[in-house]
Amino acid sequence: MRRRFHSTGETAILLHMTTDTEEPTLTIDELAARAGVTVRTVRFYGTKGLLPPPVLGPRRVGHYGREHLARLALIEELQHQGMTLAGIERYLHRLPPDLSARDLAVHRAVVASWAPDTVETVTREELERRAGRPLGDEDVERLVAMGVLRAADGDYEADLGLLRLGVGLLDVPLSQEAIFAARKVLIEHSRAAARELSQLFRGEVAERDARDVRSLSAHMQPLVVQALLTAFQRSLKEELGEWLTEPSEESR
Repeated sequence: MRRRFHSTGETAILLHMTTDTEEPTLTIDELAARAGVTVRTVRFYGTKGLLPPPVLGPRRVGHYGREHLARLALIEELQHQGMTLAGIERYLHRLPPDLSARDLAVHRAVVASWAPDTVETVTREELERRAGRPLGDEDVERLVAMGVLRAADGDYEADLGLLRLGVGLLDVPLSQEAIFAARKVLIEHSRAAARELSQLFRGEVAERDARDVRSLSAHMQPLVVQALLTAFQRSLKEELGEWLTEPSEESR
């Protein structure tokens, strides 16, 4: 049986609360392994313009970074939604060219939020393959604590929609307590927003036919989530910008 654990958008927002400071250090083989694709696929996406070119290092060896990994994750999610390669090309080409890995994670969250339940039972080996990296016992414990995994008779029930984002949180320099506290704030405010928006839309469609209501709901749902994520993303940037520009205690 498949079911969801937590919202992909919540985890994406937590990821977006960190900065992209990592330099491109992955070889094409390492990038392919972490993304769970073949080297040939990475090169093919590069020729189609779906991935930006690598940064050339010593001996003209190409290096890839988080943006490439995030783009591959977004492509995977778009494919999971049934989008053709031509459709994926059009989608990616409409995105701003300077999106960071965190911005791409938000876009992926919007896409993933409309996917059917994606909880599957996997072995430890399959779990690491899906995660794109080795996972120590402590990593697995943190993923279980975040609700991304559940132990299941020696295997794991993994929410594949959250797994890559949860793995990204393993590298975020925040304590588990801070992540849980942030998630609690997000859940409380997102539920309040959902409740108020639902009441607003109910008032607008109260006199309409049930089929019209279902059609409007299906049409509005992705638009509302994208608007919510966009509004939050911009508000967070403003708040972080003010915080980072405030004079420190030492400089006063």
